[in-house]
Amino acid sequence: MSVGAQQVLVPWTPAPAQLAMAYSVCRGITRANAKNFYYAFLVLPKRKREALCAVYAFMRRCDDIADDASLSLPERRQRLDNWLDALHRAQQGQPNDDAILMALTDVQRRYNIPAGLLDDLALGTAMDVAEPLSEASIPPSESGLTVQYATFEDLESYCYHVASVVGLVCIHVFGYRDPAAESLAEQCGLAFQLTNIIRDVKEDAAMGRVYIPQEDLAQFGLTAADLLSTPDPARFRPLLELEASRAREFYQAGDELIPYISEDSQPALWVLVNVYRKLLDKIAQRQYDVFSGKVTLTVTEKLRIFGKGFFQRLT
Repeated sequence: MSVGAQQVLVPWTPAPAQLAMAYSVCRGITRANAKNFYYAFLVLPKRKREALCAVYAFMRRCDDIADDASLSLPERRQRLDNWLDALHRAQQGQPNDDAILMALTDVQRRYNIPAGLLDDLALGTAMDVAEPLSEASIPPSESGLTVQYATFEDLESYCYHVASVVGLVCIHVFGYRDPAAESLAEQCGLAFQLTNIIRDVKEDAAMGRVYIPQEDLAQFGLTAADLLSTPDPARFRPLLELEASRAREFYQAGDELIPYISEDSQPALWVLVNVYRKLLDKIAQRQYDVFSGKVTLTVTEKLRIFGKGFFQRLT
């Protein structure tokens, strides 16, 4: 990855019309792709809602590059490098015509988001196209699958970069004063990511990625190859229950975080925490069968949570 952004004497800034267009593009990306985040964004004040749409659009671009099956892993890493270089040039005030970068750099200046956090967002995505990062060597199974992480501590490092950092960026937009909010935001992001890992375990395996730690698989007599073909949900239930119990502990941090952020953003965080927690509850209600089909919340279920959050905003 390239070095971070450096200051320039006369930074370029987009014209108001360009910036309005840039935020509009980010809103469209978020509305089309952020199945859970978008409902939480709706109860934010407009300026903060647009800011988080820009952050999401940046993350979406990173994910799209990392998941592009038409490219080799080295090509994906190179494109992520190029994307981060483009961000750094925009942060330096160099002219650019990318709507996402225009909006994101405006958000960064407006909400004093540390540049290192945005770098970490991209670096976290790059971990998906790198060699396994754990200290232990985990050879690919005969199925071709590679378990990414040896221990839960290794997985936590990954979750920090792809989810906890998102929480830290979000609270800069939400607004907070007490540094205690930062640790809580990190834990809240971890809860969300663990929920995603549980829900997407079959889908990730089909892409050659296994995020469940090797030590957890071994504890229940499972291997990466067991995730292919038609896995037996009953065999995986105890393993996924373990990961869910960890996620629930971290969801408590989300509840504790709400009073630390600005009042106008508290309903949005409440919606986000409860959408993801409801998703985890729904997985549990299905006896952790995430193999028969992807578990999602219905629009009605999301709107019910959104309605409660919107009522909080009004009161």
